[in-house]
Amino acid sequence: MRILFMGTPDFAVPCFDILRSKYDIVGAFTKIDKPNMRGKKIKYTPVKEYALEHEIPIYQPNSLKTKETQDLIRDLNPDLIVVVAYGKILPKEVIDIPKYGVINVHSSLLPKYRGAAPINAALIHGEEETGVSIMYIAEELDAGDVILTKKTKITDKDNFQTLHDRLRDLGAQGLLEAVELIEQGKAPRYVQDHNSATFVKPFSKDDCKIDWSKTEREIFNFVRGMNPFPAAFSICNDKIFKIYAVEENFKVYEDGVPGQVVDKIKKKGLVVKTGNGSVVLTQVKPENKKVLTGVDIMNGNILQLGDRFE
Repeated sequence: MRILFMGTPDFAVPCFDILRSKYDIVGAFTKIDKPNMRGKKIKYTPVKEYALEHEIPIYQPNSLKTKETQDLIRDLNPDLIVVVAYGKILPKEVIDIPKYGVINVHSSLLPKYRGAAPINAALIHGEEETGVSIMYIAEELDAGDVILTKKTKITDKDNFQTLHDRLRDLGAQGLLEAVELIEQGKAPRYVQDHNSATFVKPFSKDDCKIDWSKTEREIFNFVRGMNPFPAAFSICNDKIFKIYAVEENFKVYEDGVPGQVVDKIKKKGLVVKTGNGSVVLTQVKPENKKVLTGVDIMNGNILQLGDRFE
């Protein structure tokens, strides 16, 4: 089977690798190279780096809507197009090209958490289980028929990074199974319950700000769901503090208001009051400083009892 692969970030690389080991990859589409954070050196996408390493033709079109790009895809003559976190919407003209259609690896159990940030959303909303869905691409976002799903439990030790990495590998396993089913003519098509669909939009800066009036559990889930990206934050004394990890404290403080530093715990860190209890700051990046432990924050007097986060 001839496969055209479309993907961009590191999440896509295990899927790319597992397909390359068994199938004829006719090319890799990935997003255009961008300068690094300092704006000088051009940074290749992880998918481009993998394709270069394995001498797979690379294509980086500005748009999939142009006749030129669509003619290119026709000339490549793929039997199947596989999309994994490509970052571009495929028009119907492209979806209709390959014999077996276009399939996608989505990091949620559809129809829940369609859209841009499903891994973050599963953690933030306190889900106990999530997974990946291998589905056919339709014109509507993440609304195509599902071939199969792979599930994983979410534990309190998980954050965005750990869950991302687990789903990345799970997605590769599920994708290979789905492609094999398609090749055998045995791939099912489960129609999603569109009435049950939920959506996750890309995060804006304001979406990352901690609401200290929420419960300690909600804040715990929010912080880990943003760790390490895009990172939850709060402002205190006119300075931005990125909060990467907190622990639930299970203690109610009568004094103080939500967002206020109300206690110290030896060998752990400072305690901040929440809407129903409190949390301990265990991993924090003060403005213009490196990431510090809760003990470092406490011992360095970076925050004081009585200080209040907005």
